[in-house]
Amino acid sequence: MPTDVDAGRSGLDLGDSWTRRWTVSWRAGGDDTSCSVHDLVHEPALTSDPMRHFTWRRDQRHRPGLQFLTSTGRHHGAESLEESRVLLALDFAGDVVDVVSQPLRISFATCGKRRAHTPDYLAVTRRGIWLIDVRPEPLIKEADRESFAAAAEVAVACGWRYAVAARWREHSFAGLDAMASRRRLQSDPLRLRPVLLAEAGGGRRFGELAAATGCEPVARAQLLHLLWSRQLGVDLASPLQDRSLVMPAGEAGR
Repeated sequence: MPTDVDAGRSGLDLGDSWTRRWTVSWRAGGDDTSCSVHDLVHEPALTSDPMRHFTWRRDQRHRPGLQFLTSTGRHHGAESLEESRVLLALDFAGDVVDVVSQPLRISFATCGKRRAHTPDYLAVTRRGIWLIDVRPEPLIKEADRESFAAAAEVAVACGWRYAVAARWREHSFAGLDAMASRRRLQSDPLRLRPVLLAEAGGGRRFGELAAATGCEPVARAQLLHLLWSRQLGVDLASPLQDRSLVMPAGEAGR
């Protein structure tokens, strides 16, 4: 669930020609490049390399790593478990074309000083581009809100959208993680998928669908794959369980 960023906007220097005073830098092929926010829309920042490395040491409190996305076919860097969750959610969203980790560094002006901020992700989707920061809500400080507000202004200037992923609905990631466990399931030797797709017409409960095939354990795995690939739909506003209503994907969005 995103968090509001307007609270940090009051301290920003957004006077005349701010887009020419604020700068953005990124890294491509080992070389650093920079330009004003005004000129960013004309630059190939979408193909940038991460601004920071995803390294591990014994005394650090976060957990960096790589998350594989089926939508891009490759691994993407994450600096924490929270960032890995956001990558998984982007993969499930279905419209993702590419994701750049630590895509750029924003140098922005506030009332009295200059600061820098590196957003966590730039997600290119078929419906637009998203600049995303990830920060658990209890850890957000006033300086963070100011950085988020600056990133939001840059995103608007470039015609992008912006969001801070700050908290999850309590049950949401459990369902997403369950579906993700079967996202790369490729074979269907018992030909259960056509049966499940046909039985789901008009809507049936998850547990009922699995039992109707006569091979319930395998059917459950196939159901999770069909949900992940959006061939079937389910309301994730509630926990994913046996009584969850599953329906054809075209009907789920109505």
